[in-house]
Amino acid sequence: MNWTNLPEGVLLQRSFLFGITGIVLGMLSLVNTQLHLLDAPMGPLNGVALLLQMFGLGLSVMVLRKRKVKKEDLEKAKVMTLVIGVALVFFIFSL
Repeated sequence: MNWTNLPEGVLLQRSFLFGITGIVLGMLSLVNTQLHLLDAPMGPLNGVALLLQMFGLGLSVMVLRKRKVKKEDLEKAKVMTLVIGVALVFFIFSL
């Protein structure tokens, strides 16, 4: 099944899940870097966090680019794009 054919609600739900998972993994990496809880390399975890956030951002932009989207889904996609984009920039600058 092609992802572009999915309904907007499903795309926004998946965007949220990928975005929040990426944010949580990024925060775990930052906390571990500051507090030294685990003696493990955080590079792969940072990479996965950034990848998940980029994927979530892409899904929300996909909803924005669709035609004939309900107004409420369009507003949700705009907010999702803003939140995940800001989080992505924060985690990029925190590296």
